[in-house]
Amino acid sequence: MFCRDCGEKLALRYMENEGLVPYCPRCEKFKFPFFPVAVSMTVVNRAEDKILLARHTGEEDFTLLAGYIRKGESAERAIPRELKEETRLPAVKWRYFASRYHSEKDILMLNFIVTTEEQEVTLGEEIEEVRWCTFDEAKELIRKNSTAEHFLLGVLPELGKSKRR
Repeated sequence: MFCRDCGEKLALRYMENEGLVPYCPRCEKFKFPFFPVAVSMTVVNRAEDKILLARHTGEEDFTLLAGYIRKGESAERAIPRELKEETRLPAVKWRYFASRYHSEKDILMLNFIVTTEEQEVTLGEEIEEVRWCTFDEAKELIRKNSTAEHFLLGVLPELGKSKRR
């Protein structure tokens, strides 16, 4: 492992309350590992009674829409950009729901409930198919034992509450 600022080989050094942390002897600083972050979007229509699921190119299962947060970008800016890139749909509004470490890609996922217009979707390069689903259909289609399923199953009671208000 090398310092991302100067290129010097890092050594593990003990840091109080942190344990062993990579340290750059040239910069004389601890260098915590870079950790990628992405947004996961539970995309719903305005009535919040349908969820948009996507099947990515080359994959069998449906998942939620997601995308990496770019360097210098906030999660709030990544949401409309990613939704537009993948579906050409506008993000009308969004609210934070939950986070989860996604070990498959070694990434922290921030899940948001994103409202958009229920309209025909123009697919980007990464998506082969999308479907507007009822809650029950979404539970059936979503990739089992996945981070997407974890978020979906957590969001459904929240969406049900907003319907009863």
